[in-house]
Amino acid sequence: MLGIMQHDHLTIKSELKLLNQVQQWFEDFSLKYLSQLGWTEGQLYRLNLALAEGFTNAVRHAHRTLPPETTIEIEVSLWINKIEIRIWDHGNPFDPDAIAEPVPGTLQVGGYGWFLLRRLADRVVYERSEDGRNCLVIVKYAKEGQY
Repeated sequence: MLGIMQHDHLTIKSELKLLNQVQQWFEDFSLKYLSQLGWTEGQLYRLNLALAEGFTNAVRHAHRTLPPETTIEIEVSLWINKIEIRIWDHGNPFDPDAIAEPVPGTLQVGGYGWFLLRRLADRVVYERSEDGRNCLVIVKYAKEGQY
């Protein structure tokens, strides 16, 4: 595997009103690095939407009972052929496989965010880190079919 070309990190409070700051941080990274490597506007839009969904899920669900000062850490790593976004939160562990996928044509409460994330990215993984945090890993490959 080729080494990381670029890397950035953001630590931010657990407040929905900070979503614009998160998205602006990622957009700045994208314009500086991804655009130069030929990533399309559509790919960047989907990545930013996936990041927004991951951040808001951490705030709304994982940190629901925690004070807003509880931080969420976001890391972006760029390789020549892919980008990886990691979002760490301090919530309780959860089982993403227990989330029922929405059935087309029906309404259900919840589950759409996880469904959306899996459609926006090439790979989405939930991990529980050794220090007791949740880590959402979002991977998108530069070219379709690389995974």
